[in-house]
Amino acid sequence: MSPGARVLFTSLLLVLAAAPPARAGDGWSLAPSGGGRPSFYAEGAPGTVLQDTVSVTNRGGRAVTVRLSGSGVTVTFAESRVRVPARTRAEVPFTVSAREDRTGAITARGSDGRTARVPVRLRIAGAALSALTVEHVSVHADGISYELVNRGTTTLVPRLAVHADGLFGPVLDRAPRALPVRLAPGRDVRLTEPWPGRPALDAVDVRLTVTAPGGARATAGASARFVPWGPLGGLAAASAAGGALLLLRRRRRRTGDGEAPVSPRREAELTGAAR
Repeated sequence: MSPGARVLFTSLLLVLAAAPPARAGDGWSLAPSGGGRPSFYAEGAPGTVLQDTVSVTNRGGRAVTVRLSGSGVTVTFAESRVRVPARTRAEVPFTVSAREDRTGAITARGSDGRTARVPVRLRIAGAALSALTVEHVSVHADGISYELVNRGTTTLVPRLAVHADGLFGPVLDRAPRALPVRLAPGRDVRLTEPWPGRPALDAVDVRLTVTAPGGARATAGASARFVPWGPLGGLAAASAAGGALLLLRRRRRRTGDGEAPVSPRREAELTGAAR
């Protein structure tokens, strides 16, 4: 990490009441750098990368190796694996970012099998924005697939309404209902809306309308043609067979009346004329 990345944005840190650091036995402990803070607290605009430092203090008589990780929040450490000599403290800078209020922890696991945690809380400042888009709508044999993208700064629980018009009027009209997803800011999800009993023969225009609390609303659509190729293929084959049988009967009648049978070349010409 560059020297600039090690600079702390102290203006974004809220000093909380003093408390003992998170300890893992009597050998080593984990705490926010500088002392006096039992946890990390930071606030900023959505997507802002915040920086701080965590301290690993080894009060024991032997060196210890500690692995650092984050849970509940996205944390990037200058070094995720730190070896701390006996009676030494290691300062490890890290960065953390989020698009919404989050609560998590920094966890240290030592080579001696011990574990310590320090809570992390992120608060996103600024006005909340609820926004989303519906993209890549397409109709398939198993239903209507589409993609939802959260373009705002708040977690969304979207609601979906589906409408489809065919050549002779509406063929599908589903009232809005909540989808079983929680979409975090900046996230996207691919979903499929089942459509049992869809038309066997029709041309339809499908429209999806998605809404969410906070005023988020988006629509998108797609067109599709439904053709029952199986039955139509069988009908075409039956028609061809019937035509061949009729031609054969005509040839037999002419042969019975003393006429010479039609040559293969003449038959090809008649077949072409029949088309």
